[in-house]
Amino acid sequence: MISANLSAIFYLISGILFILALRGLSSPDTSRQGNYYGMIGMVIAIAVTFLSIGNFSISIIYVFLFLIAGGAVGSFIAFRIPMTAMPELVAGFHSLVGLAAVFVAIAAFLNPSAFNLGSIGDIKLASLIEMSIGAAVGAITFSGSIIAFLKLRGIMSGAPITFAGQHYLNLILGITIFVLIFYLCKSQSESFFWTVIAISFLVGVLLIIPIGGADMPVVISMLNSYSGWAAAGIGFTLENTALIITGALVGSSGAILSYIMCKAMNRSFISVILGGFGADNSSIDTKDKKDQKPVKSGNAEDAAFLMKNASSVIIVPGYGMAVAQAQHALREMVDKLKKNDIKVTYAIHPVAGRMPGHMNVLLAEANVPYDEVFELEDINNDFANSDVAFVIGANDVTNPIAKTDPKSPIFGMPVLDVEKCKSVLFVKRSLSPGYAGIDNELFYRDNTLMLFADAKKMTEDIVKNLD
Repeated sequence: MISANLSAIFYLISGILFILALRGLSSPDTSRQGNYYGMIGMVIAIAVTFLSIGNFSISIIYVFLFLIAGGAVGSFIAFRIPMTAMPELVAGFHSLVGLAAVFVAIAAFLNPSAFNLGSIGDIKLASLIEMSIGAAVGAITFSGSIIAFLKLRGIMSGAPITFAGQHYLNLILGITIFVLIFYLCKSQSESFFWTVIAISFLVGVLLIIPIGGADMPVVISMLNSYSGWAAAGIGFTLENTALIITGALVGSSGAILSYIMCKAMNRSFISVILGGFGADNSSIDTKDKKDQKPVKSGNAEDAAFLMKNASSVIIVPGYGMAVAQAQHALREMVDKLKKNDIKVTYAIHPVAGRMPGHMNVLLAEANVPYDEVFELEDINNDFANSDVAFVIGANDVTNPIAKTDPKSPIFGMPVLDVEKCKSVLFVKRSLSPGYAGIDNELFYRDNTLMLFADAKKMTEDIVKNLD
């Protein structure tokens, strides 16, 4: 066993390492180092927590075994999961954080003496408030993250699910939770406690189902913030410094990221927090639009010809590139274009790949130089002066309808001005709508040449024709 003062020092060290981890993750150049800092900090926090326990018992051995089992499962998933599945993996892990907060709160409420919180029916008021809020936020995080996972996985439709009076119902349920917590603190009744958790689970579902697929990246960062605040709330209950610091860091960084994402997508931050920015039922129906106007289609030879005769090419990668794992073939294509003295840059939308930074990681995996990759606001003006835009698997983030149709579920979302290029090469398997569930107007533009094929196969064929 180590002293309380020594534990506090080590918890402080782990907190500093977590801060350094976040700092490192802010840049692709230092992201690997940031991950190492985070892992070291977590190992220290876990070790100190175990060493701070006064009397070891058989139950501690069980906890240790579960810890090893959880670590083994997590490691297996980390090694096996493809980058394309990273968004739903993050959503799934957020759900586990929320559920852990709920379980800890239940344990503390049912056996407060084990946590030095008083006795059953006589729990410290501050602790009762902390565990109630932690349990509520944790339950919302769990059920909301499950819905996000199902939408991202394709098990549930990415289209918004709305009904009349939805927001009023959410408001009533939210007020009900606070009222129940108030009476819980007065009576310490077990029924109030379980009701708070049950309603919170329901609120989590209702908050996420009206959110459309195009807004899922914001949802991920929002749920990340929720999971952090749930952990921090439980940290106060347990009087665990490391958990408070970690939860606060995750909660605040997730909130900041949500704000940045909202700004990038022209969404209201407050409405995001409240789950109120799903598309309404008046959204236009574009399912038959592709039958109203023909498209021009081509092949790898046509695409190679256009790019060989261009002076500048802008690559627009999207989720389709990630699914096809075409980033290495894309890098090979770009290298050949550069040998012909063609200027090549990459345009990245903030939500490309359904998760912030998803495309950047994939391109870094293919050793694409960082100075060739530009965010939307830095490159959007260049499309008008570029000869060719090569769109590979990006759909909703290139849809001009976001700028023209107020009824569109993506209206107001900043998109890449791909249509302003002299020629647009669009690699896609079919004319199917994007994740937001709407048709892409760019398919039918006169300057667009559709390349119907698997992204990797088409890129490899273009490489062959560049020789």
